[in-house]
Amino acid sequence: MSEVDSVKQILRGMSEVEQSQVLAYLRELLPKHPVETQLMISAEGMLDAIARSGDFTVRMIRGVFAESAFAADVLPTLADSWRALPITGDPPYDFLLTDARGDQVPLPNSQVKVQVKMQRSQGKVPLRADEQWRTLVKWPSTHFIVEIQKSRKGEKKGVSTRPYRFGEFDLLAVSLGPSMGRWSAFMYTVERWLLPNPDEPTQLLTFQPVAPSDNDCWTSDFRTAVEWLRSGVTKRIEGELPTARAHKRRG
Repeated sequence: MSEVDSVKQILRGMSEVEQSQVLAYLRELLPKHPVETQLMISAEGMLDAIARSGDFTVRMIRGVFAESAFAADVLPTLADSWRALPITGDPPYDFLLTDARGDQVPLPNSQVKVQVKMQRSQGKVPLRADEQWRTLVKWPSTHFIVEIQKSRKGEKKGVSTRPYRFGEFDLLAVSLGPSMGRWSAFMYTVERWLLPNPDEPTQLLTFQPVAPSDNDCWTSDFRTAVEWLRSGVTKRIEGELPTARAHKRRG
């Protein structure tokens, strides 16, 4: 038995209090994570802070987790034919990807801009699409909800800059983490297929219905979504578009 195995065996025989004391000691021995140094707080302190935070903060952090899951769990599976390109500034997408076609042929969609979002939850319960608009509009009851708007508020010439406009990214990747139990459970669709804002047709509707499984508008396979994008096919995802009046009432 190795020394590490011996220590593990000793730890299993300890009480929870004793194990916590050992963990605290190890935290003193091991170097801090760079984020702990940057934010001047321990990992445990961060978790305690999140536990005391409100719903908006938790939603924001979940969105960060979804983006991280795409980078850590999805991109490595595409490494045989896709690579991420560097992003400068603050563009309206999270990832800029290219494949062999993007490297060799400068055609439309040779580079794919991916926006990552998290499905919407109310507390710990994932929202269903028919619960978002209630009696104002009918969406598939099996579908979930994704909120598509920029996190930072702002105005340009009196117009809010939070809504996304058509053409700002290519594919939407929605993590179904809250309902599937893993952040890497993504559903993809083509941006031009999303529902428009009935008051501003050039803008994306803030809340969109998301299919829980593959169909002809949503897919769990990134490469399939790229094929849809490059096909040039135009359609709309499932879901009745709310009237301008209903949209204003919902806000």
